[in-house]
Amino acid sequence: MQAGGRPGEYRNAAQRPADAAPALQVLDTPAALDAARWNALLARQPSPTPFMRHEYLLALHASGSAVTHTGWTPRFMLLWAGSELIAACPLYLKSHSFGEYVFDWAWANAHAEHGLPYYPKAVVAVPFTPVPGTRLLARDQAARASLIAAVRDWCADQRLSSLHLLFGDEADLAACEGAGLMRRSQVQFHWKNGAPPRSAAAPAALPPVGALAALGRPGGGSDAPVERPFADFDDFLAALTQDKRKKIRQERRRVAQAGVRFRWAAGNDITAEDWAFFYRCYRRTYLEHGNAPYLTPAFFAHMARHMADVWVLFTAERESRPIATSLIAVGARPESAGGSNDAYNGAVAYGRYWGALERVDGLHFEACYHQPLEWCIHHGVARFEGGAQGEHKMARALLPVATHSAHWLAHPGFADAVARFLARESLAVDGYLGQLGERSPFRRPDG
Repeated sequence: MQAGGRPGEYRNAAQRPADAAPALQVLDTPAALDAARWNALLARQPSPTPFMRHEYLLALHASGSAVTHTGWTPRFMLLWAGSELIAACPLYLKSHSFGEYVFDWAWANAHAEHGLPYYPKAVVAVPFTPVPGTRLLARDQAARASLIAAVRDWCADQRLSSLHLLFGDEADLAACEGAGLMRRSQVQFHWKNGAPPRSAAAPAALPPVGALAALGRPGGGSDAPVERPFADFDDFLAALTQDKRKKIRQERRRVAQAGVRFRWAAGNDITAEDWAFFYRCYRRTYLEHGNAPYLTPAFFAHMARHMADVWVLFTAERESRPIATSLIAVGARPESAGGSNDAYNGAVAYGRYWGALERVDGLHFEACYHQPLEWCIHHGVARFEGGAQGEHKMARALLPVATHSAHWLAHPGFADAVARFLARESLAVDGYLGQLGERSPFRRPDG
């Protein structure tokens, strides 16, 4: 295995002999990638998401959102067999642990207490995007395993403290474990378009920790059977327990009684004014929590120009004035989806951002869950992923699922300590999922 340690080595495919061993090419900007090759490789993966598209990764870089001065130094990894790109992944050298949603601050502190540097570290991830899916793009599983092994060796050669692959799919994790990376589990909450069968106990719909292959990839979510897709929002409510139905109806009633109405816009129907208002709301949400927003206006301008088809915007209005917005992304319709001309039928939607300029009781739940779920039901979307954390999502029928990351630490002593910690943490996550399984929002067979 040849590994190019300098960014840009083997930039020209013609430079690589056809019979050469697989070679690792390292690029320091997504602008140097062949967008068509990258996206074609992504389309072949078991768990593609729109956030791994070249357009998205380029927007993060070109907008100044994920660049060196914000703590994300890009090193895109490409594995070549002659002139064929057989595997690739986005890698960033990190000078902090913000924007990852897999928390390793304690590991960094432990390194510091022993006089060892933790930063820079390497992460294979989509910046600021806790969405499960394929991270190691590959021609086949052998190429995927070769890629992560080459990336691990490159990190060791660069004397980095650690390598972390975040929110990978099962194929990624299998390759990582083969290369000596340690699996870590955490919990998200995802909604599926259809109630569990009435003949099944609710906890049976929950996957155990480690059962990622049963999570309905791409992106996670229970793969348990459902009776049928919901016909409308009332049909969805009818599948819930009485207290959950009552709570949601009360929340929606309060928002309506406050004079708030919503409008939906998708793709090119999202106007420049809509995008500008959305960013005002998005920015204010971060500032209210004492933080600067991760993403710049230029990032969303790039989305509007180059990936408009991915986005759906929900705008709350009162007295004909916009007061709040939420933005979701929708993946490509799977080839297996049939029986409908709707472009979103069978797709996966992802809750991403929200913000408000006025406070209205229940507005957050309406904008971030009730409106998107109603839209998903209307369009036959198969699953809605609610993002990181938040047990409150269970009251809106977003069920807990395990998501996973993989980790390699260069220092043997720290690697051993982390392995023991992860074994204990995995048991805790198991127990947590079991507890959540007893709190299903869906009606049980006896009513």
